[in-house]
Amino acid sequence: MTRAAFSYDFPHRHLISVADLNPVDIRIIFERAAHWLAVNRTPDKSSDVLKGLTVLNLFFEASTRTQGSFEMAGKRLGADVVNFAVAHSSASKGESLSDTARTLAAMRPDIMVVRHSATGAPRFLAERTGLAVVNAGDGMHEHPTQALLDSFTLAQHWGEVGGKRILIVGDILHSRVARSNIGLLNILGAEIRLCAPPTLLPSDVDQWGCDVFHDLDEALQDCDAVMALRQQKERMSGGFVPSAREFFHLFGLTHERLEVCSPDVLVMHPGPMNRGTEIHTKLADDPEKSVILEQVESGVAVRMAVLELIGETIRRDFGNRETGQ
Repeated sequence: MTRAAFSYDFPHRHLISVADLNPVDIRIIFERAAHWLAVNRTPDKSSDVLKGLTVLNLFFEASTRTQGSFEMAGKRLGADVVNFAVAHSSASKGESLSDTARTLAAMRPDIMVVRHSATGAPRFLAERTGLAVVNAGDGMHEHPTQALLDSFTLAQHWGEVGGKRILIVGDILHSRVARSNIGLLNILGAEIRLCAPPTLLPSDVDQWGCDVFHDLDEALQDCDAVMALRQQKERMSGGFVPSAREFFHLFGLTHERLEVCSPDVLVMHPGPMNRGTEIHTKLADDPEKSVILEQVESGVAVRMAVLELIGETIRRDFGNRETGQ
């Protein structure tokens, strides 16, 4: 499959935050993701869209779904993909992020996919290296491709996300997934509800443009989709919740609780799931309500779309420099 010709020049060399996107950008990403979703369901998934370009996966935090998804996306598009083993790199020996960035940039990759525990690290690397950077999660800040794949999954069912009532429940305080989803859903015109104990809500949540609840049964009323978030115990210091059992009793998703939702309610989770803490196993595996595996499939397609569009921007910018434009 050869490179596509676009009628819309994607204006971005980076994807750091969903706030960098406008509704047209999002529509184009979704259109390309729908194309790649269809291609990925055929026997021949290979393409030469990114042939000649190198994608560097730079993950300072452990990841299975996101790193594997980006690796598969890059390879299916024909890019040279390099996974940088941070645990065995100079960074683990005390090298600064700045020096690591300069060293990697000297190897001349084209796109750097970055996950880091520090908020702002992807933007820092973009500014420091001049390379195209995709944020694969930075601290408790953002995870833009996760938000894109979540809304894309819903759009595959509904056509449009705007006007739908979507509840996000769980550890919102520590969740970059929640922050990116809220930003994107606001752009798309969805009605957003949040539900969590006060200890797992940010202090400025009243400025996020969402309706906030502490009672899950009240929050679930007439919702079209519900997203459970993972308890991020690695980011917690102290007693945010009394116990996993009590959290599930108060905030865990079950079939019974969803009876007050829309009859066709969709259930989501960004993974990895703590079954029996955030969501009941039977609900997580329900083929009629759960779209959790669809989210995983959508992740490859959306990341292919993002890499493809950024790759086209790189080629276009290079062509403009060559011609002196």
